[in-house]
This record gives sequence, structure tokens and C-alpha cells, in this order.
Amino acid sequence: MSLVTRNGTPVDAPVAPPKVVRQRRTRPGLLGLAVLLIALGGLGAAFAVTSVRATGSYLAVARPVEVGRTLSADDLVSVQVSGGAGLSPVPAKQLDEVVGKRAAVGLTPGTLLTMEQLTDAPLLGPGQQQIALGLKPSQVPARKLHPGDKVLLVSTPADEDSQAPGTRFTGTVIDTATPENEDVVVYVALPTRDVPAVVVLAAQERIALVLVEAA
Repeated sequence: MSLVTRNGTPVDAPVAPPKVVRQRRTRPGLLGLAVLLIALGGLGAAFAVTSVRATGSYLAVARPVEVGRTLSADDLVSVQVSGGAGLSPVPAKQLDEVVGKRAAVGLTPGTLLTMEQLTDAPLLGPGQQQIALGLKPSQVPARKLHPGDKVLLVSTPADEDSQAPGTRFTGTVIDTATPENEDVVVYVALPTRDVPAVVVLAAQERIALVLVEAA
């Protein structure tokens, strides 16, 4: 290539040297660190998937259980649960350990059973005694009484013409039973001081049962 000067004399133009592009050097240490991080990420993901997919057999509630009622094997069912992080359900292999315990709270079907929901303590409180009242179905204040129900026992007058108010006794239902004669037996916890009077009234068939608060 040539250029023309002002006086018309052609001269050769200087040729620009080629540009040299420097290549970046890859540090082996950084490359190794990147590979290590990728590997650790893969292991973490695999552990998370394994944890979520881990299953176990646990006990769940199969039917409603009222407060204070004794658990039977028919009240429970074994279920498979995945993960379970943050939960403390009772393993299915401990079925024999929970059967016979009382429900400390109302148990709802479809929920996992925990040991905190169960108790060995009787419903009788300090200073209480238990009595049994045999009542006709028409004398029971609810279609079905449940353990923990609060009741009021009221004495009825011996004389039909008497207008005197009846004596009242507060109690708690422990359990109920229905014998073959279709009468209803209600087991009630009462303060020890009230037991003698209530027993006498019950023997005279002068006691009425009133439901005050359902469990």
C-alpha cells in the first residue's frame, strides 16, 4: 500500500503491527473449589430428597375419643407418614403401650397420636370419691354422657306437695355403662363430704341429674 505526498511522490505507508490478545490463565485452585461446591450442592440435594421420602409407621386416631375415655386398639390405626419433621407421633410398634391409657384431650379421627395426648392419671381429683347412679334413660340429661362432663345432682322432695328447694351437689362424670336391663349407670366423682348424702338420696330414688357443661 502506498500514499501520495503533496509533491506527488508515492511513498509506502507504515503497516500497523497485529494486536496480540493475552489469554487469561485459569487458576487450578479456583477450578477445584468450584468443582467441590458443585459436588456439595448435589450431595445436599440428595440428602434433602432422602429425608423427605423417608417413611415410618405411626399411630393415628381412627374414631372420636372423648376426654377421659380409655383407649382400645379399635380407636387407633397404623399409617405411613413421610418426613414428619417437627412431629412426635407414637410409632405403630408402641400400640400395646398406649392401649389402656386415658385420653387427656379429645382425640379427632385422622390425626396422629402423641404421648402428650394420653395420661395414666384417674379423673378423680384430690378430695373426691366415685359413686354409681342407676338411672332410667329418661332421667339421663343427654343422649350420651362423656367422661369429664360437669353435672349437678339435685335432691327431689320426699313429699310431692313439698315446695322446698332441693339440695345441690356438683360432680364430674367418670364413665357410663348400659347394662342388659337398659338402665344407665353413671359413674360420678363427688367431693368426699357429699358422698354420704347423695348415696342416701340415690337409694331413695330422690336424685336428679343435670348436665351443666359438656367436656
